[in-house]
Amino acid sequence: MDEAQFAELDNVAALFAGFRRPWFVAGGWALDLYLDRVTRLHEDVDLAIFREDQLEMQKYLSSWQLFKATPDRPGVLQPWVEGEWLALPVHEIHAPREDEEPQALEVLLNEQSGELWQFRRNLDIMRPLALATMRTSAGLPFLSPEIVLLYKSRSVYDENQQDHHAAKSLADFGNIVPHLDVERRKWLRQAIESCYPSHQWLQRL
Repeated sequence: MDEAQFAELDNVAALFAGFRRPWFVAGGWALDLYLDRVTRLHEDVDLAIFREDQLEMQKYLSSWQLFKATPDRPGVLQPWVEGEWLALPVHEIHAPREDEEPQALEVLLNEQSGELWQFRRNLDIMRPLALATMRTSAGLPFLSPEIVLLYKSRSVYDENQQDHHAAKSLADFGNIVPHLDVERRKWLRQAIESCYPSHQWLQRL
């Protein structure tokens, strides 16, 4: 692993070094960690934790201003009140700071049932935790590439309603798919078929 390429993640790793619950790099950075190279610019760092650990994280980041994103007010961040439990479909926590690093942090709540990771958009889609997460040679935890691509698949599903993440998701898919082994590729295909039966990515999986 070329640590210089991933220096932007050092502050995040240091910040969460004392957090005693599972956490993982998510989003585009996770895909780059899997490839062991930086493929594009990243606007911020996405982390994932399990929903059951959200209040532990709120306490851990008590000196931060924390905000939630809710489906009923798209594009508007609202304060995340101390002790407030965030249930589905809420899954985004934003933590902006101006004077310290990292300056922009987004935490994504993931679902879990026992030793299984669950896809929040379809809880019947599961993955053993041992396969849903990985670690770099330096020990940095990140979500497995097939999990990240499943999340990203929604942004490009409907060509008439593609969101602002679509272009990045398409590029990420193109970079990652050639490097997926047979098992990860098969799981991703089945998961996408369950959610988006006519998805354009299925032809390449």
